[in-house]
Parts: sequence; structure tokens; C-alpha cells
Amino acid sequence: MSVIDMTKQLEQILNCSVLRSNRSLEDIAIFMGPSYENAIIEKGQYIEGKHDCWLVMDLFADYCEVIEFQQKALSATEMQLIAILLLNRTSVTLDNQYAGMTKIEKQATKLGEWLQSQMDVHATRSNIPEHLIMSSSLYHEMIPILLIADSSMQSHSSYAELDKLLRSFLSEDVLLIPLPHDEWLIWGPTSLLRDDDSFDSDLMNEETMEDSLSNIAHGLHDMLASEWIGESQLAITYPIVPAKSMVETVGQLRESIHIGRKFHVGNNIHLPWLLQLEVLLHAIPEVHRQKYLEQSLKRAELFVEPEMLATLETFFNLDCNVSETAKKLYIHRNTLLYRLDKLKQETGLDVRLFRDAVLVKIILLLYKVTKTH
Repeated sequence: MSVIDMTKQLEQILNCSVLRSNRSLEDIAIFMGPSYENAIIEKGQYIEGKHDCWLVMDLFADYCEVIEFQQKALSATEMQLIAILLLNRTSVTLDNQYAGMTKIEKQATKLGEWLQSQMDVHATRSNIPEHLIMSSSLYHEMIPILLIADSSMQSHSSYAELDKLLRSFLSEDVLLIPLPHDEWLIWGPTSLLRDDDSFDSDLMNEETMEDSLSNIAHGLHDMLASEWIGESQLAITYPIVPAKSMVETVGQLRESIHIGRKFHVGNNIHLPWLLQLEVLLHAIPEVHRQKYLEQSLKRAELFVEPEMLATLETFFNLDCNVSETAKKLYIHRNTLLYRLDKLKQETGLDVRLFRDAVLVKIILLLYKVTKTH
């Protein structure tokens, strides 16, 4: 049983919130108040605040790993028994957990556990502790990719197998970090951008980088689909320095996959720079989104007809280009114009005009989310 599982059981037994977190020495000083000046912090020690108490699970140079018991008065006996249980069980659990792992897999697993602990307490600005730096490359820019495997294929997924595939397909300098819930965090070297056929160092800008990142994600997805796990979800974003921004980046990639799957059912690759409007709409309370959609659809049911939906989706995907849209749909240009004119006649919205195109795009996105519910 993991520490996370044990904290969940303790929550049920004690009827209070129990969290595992990493706390800096500054956090501990603030929590303890004046008593911190003469305190000696040791493993297995309880630190008491006004309402909460923390059990020190482990000590490091610049922070402590603690279990937080929130808003619960524990007796001295209860506290002592919990400390013995957690510290002894954790030692045995960790020995079993890391048994049979290679050195690099063990380091990656520990880093993944630390990452998840930071995500659990929303500490997105945390820097990686020195003892968890598994490679000096984490101090240099790397390309972050989040992979979520199909849970039905979990029995086939192993660190060694995936690591071997990634090193063969992407680069020998790839770093792989396992996360909970069938997630894998992949770090690729920036040299992958230069290896991409669409990359031109003389014309390097945000757009060409996005094209290269998109190509990397699509190629990786296709390889994984045929060689490893079948279907999976992927998100990729701009290069960052992992040692400084890893926690925040994982949060952003998870959000991209969550929002991408919500607004674009069937898509497996989620690119943050293509989801900016969806992120804004997702932040609007659901009741307001629903109200706006109901008012919009009263003007015409034409929006949700399959033929019109397909037409508008293609039209927007091709940057509102009439000729290219007609070619893509295998229809005559005049047929497309007839459909757009029909939409204008029934709704008053002409998608060939920027303002109306934005409104219709929003309506379509909101309709997708509502339909999935």
C-alpha cells in the first residue's frame, strides 16, 4: 500500500483531511511561529500549529516531506501510533516499490512521485529539489510531452519498453518520467526541432516551431499506436527548462488534454496554442454557457444539422477559405455559398465576416460540450 493510499484510509478513520506535501523551511517557520527559533526538526517529529499538525516523514537540505492533519485534535498516543505506522510501512513499501528497477527508472519514479505531490497541493511554482535531478539536461531547454495511455492497455505498458521505443524513435537523450493514472511525462531534446523536415533555422519563429512540435506529436502518436499501446492522448508545448518549470508545465499539459478531449471528441493530439478560445470558454461557469447556447439555438436549429456542422467545421479549419473548403468537401463552390447564405438568412450571421465567424465558432464549441454531457 502506498503512502497516498494510507493517507486516504487515515482520512476515513480520523474524519479529517490528511495530505502529503513538501514544505520548505520557510513554510515550517511560519507554521510554528516563535517556537521555530529553538526547534530541532527531526524525522518522525510532529509540528503543531494553531489548528493543524504536521508529521515529518523525511528531511532534505531545503525542505521537509510531511503528512498534514488538518483541523483535528489528536491525542499524544494517536499521534505516536500514526507516526510508527506511517514511517515503518513507508520504509517497507518503498523497498518493495523500487525492487527490480534500474537506477534511471528508480530516479524517474521518485521524481514522478514528487511531481504528483506538488500537483496535489497546487504548488505549481516549485523547483525540483537537487537530489531529484536525474540528468544535467534538466537544466537546459527541453521539449515537454505528456502521454496518457489507454487504461485498458495498462498491462502492456512498462517503463523499460516505452523508454526503449522513445530512444529509438525520438532520441537517445529522451527522459521518461512515470506519473499516476497511466500518464507518462516525456522530455525530448530541442535538437528534435532541427531534425524536423519543416524546420528552417534561418526562418525560425513561433509559427514554424509550432509546426515542428505538431509534426513531432503526430509522428510519436502514430508510432505508439502501432508499436506499443494502441490509442493514447498526447499534448506537447514549447521548450522550457524542466528544473524550473516542470510542475507548472505538467499542469498546463494536463489542462490541454482535458479541455481538448472535452471540446474536440475524437482528437488524440492536443496543442495548447490551438486551444486558447476553448480555455476561455471552459473558464465560464457551465450555467452561463448553457444559457448562452440555448438563446443562440433558438434563432435556428440549422446550426446542429450534421451537414451544416461539417460544413462550418471544415470552413473554420481552412481559415474561412471558400475555395479550399469546397474542395475539401468535394462540392461545387456555389453549393457552399448556398449553404452559407442559408445560414445567414436563418440566423443573421454571415461567417464570411470576422465578427459573425467568431460568434458561430463559439456557438459550435459550446454545442459540442453540451452534447458530450
